[in-house]
Amino acid sequence: MELLLTNLAHGFSVALSFENLLFALLGCVIGTAIGVLPGIGPVATISLLLPITFGQPATTAIIMLAGIYYGAQYGGSTTAILLNLPGEVSSVVTTLEGYKMARNGRAGAALATAALGSFFAGTVSTILVAASGPLLTQVALSFGPADYFSLMLLGLIISAVLAQGSVVKAVGMVVLGVSLGLVGTDVQTGQQRFTFGIPELSDGIGFVSIAMGMFGIAEIILNLERPESRSILSSKVGSLFLTREELKRATPSVLRGTALGSVLGILPGGGASLAAFGAYMMERRISKGRHEFGSGAIEGVAGPEAANNAAAQTSFIPLLTLGIPANAVMALMVGALIIQGIQPGPRMVEAQPDLFWGLIASMWVGNLMLLVINLPMIGVWVKLLQVPYRYLYPSILIFCSIGVYSLNNNVFDVYQTLFFGLFGYLCSKLRLEAAPMLIGFVLGPMMEEHLRRAMLLSRGDVMVFVERPISATLLAIGAIALITMLLPNIRKKKEEALAE
Repeated sequence: MELLLTNLAHGFSVALSFENLLFALLGCVIGTAIGVLPGIGPVATISLLLPITFGQPATTAIIMLAGIYYGAQYGGSTTAILLNLPGEVSSVVTTLEGYKMARNGRAGAALATAALGSFFAGTVSTILVAASGPLLTQVALSFGPADYFSLMLLGLIISAVLAQGSVVKAVGMVVLGVSLGLVGTDVQTGQQRFTFGIPELSDGIGFVSIAMGMFGIAEIILNLERPESRSILSSKVGSLFLTREELKRATPSVLRGTALGSVLGILPGGGASLAAFGAYMMERRISKGRHEFGSGAIEGVAGPEAANNAAAQTSFIPLLTLGIPANAVMALMVGALIIQGIQPGPRMVEAQPDLFWGLIASMWVGNLMLLVINLPMIGVWVKLLQVPYRYLYPSILIFCSIGVYSLNNNVFDVYQTLFFGLFGYLCSKLRLEAAPMLIGFVLGPMMEEHLRRAMLLSRGDVMVFVERPISATLLAIGAIALITMLLPNIRKKKEEALAE
């Protein structure tokens, strides 16, 4: 405990420096803004802003990107409650009860519940990250190359299993991502792979290009297809104070949502949206006010909002301790760290203590900032919604192109980003999720490295992956998860064939 407090004190000394405070505030404000604006999202925003982080220290850059991520979870609730329009996927369930509360004249109470629940969940999950991080790091240090390969393979399988839509499509996107990650020059042999004679591909496909294209450009094209229809709630927001009865009903829901979100956030492919949906379904079944669901139950706001923010924070645990991204945003964080010359994983605690503990401390600081930013500035965020998207996207495209070009001063990177933007748009039309592909792209080269190390140490014996207990257990869990998800699809196809 004493060591933990010492490390947290060091983290706060890093997080409370002027530069880090400034960028944490900047990240929180941008995150809230993109959470408020429907159709943008943290993945696209972080992808677009990656180039501006290269000139900053790694700790400062990651603190800002993290602020954007959990800031978006806060901002999404504002539009969900006031407009019945979720700014974030994780805020979809908040519209079900939050907008009804607003129509009943309790918009202020709903907004306060979302903000206070998110702050409490963020505080608890930050403590969990701080407490579990060093423990998991010690466990991870006992992993060998075979164990790491199996762990990364498990992460890819779970990210595919938990993806929306077809599991087969998700697995295909994972395989595509791994394949794209292998493009370039083989480090050991010096041979070029999958470059097709294009010199610019000898260093591999640019992470920023693929992330910015798949999530940034593709999202802009999709948004231009959608008609803009936003109707601001005409009635006043009202008092931000909760009645004693509302506080009594919301508190257990916040506690349950925090617990559920903290667990689901760690799972690869889980994240804030899965936690929010899970919390809402749980509250509908066990809360005392479940008979009011559908007409403005405060539990339907408190539980999901606490869950999505807790999940956003705890998704940093596998990133910081194992180097495994739990979702697309964490994959972007891995890419940002690697570009900064930092290898995420168990040795990061010792090698980068300022980054590790500074980031954890900044999470609590950021949550406090968001509490102050969100409630008093509701009027500002509502005004922001009135800006037409046709005025926003040209500037986004210009800054995107400048950012990509400035990385290597090479116009090929701009063409590459445009290609992946069109490919990302096509994937959306075919209902192919881009997130599993990005996670595969990040983990592919690392998997190959650990696979080669394991085979060298075992002198080519593939049985090393099942002889080591940790590796065998991880592979078994992955196989069970994949079979469990595929069996219903196989059974359904058999029944359809018999019916014909």
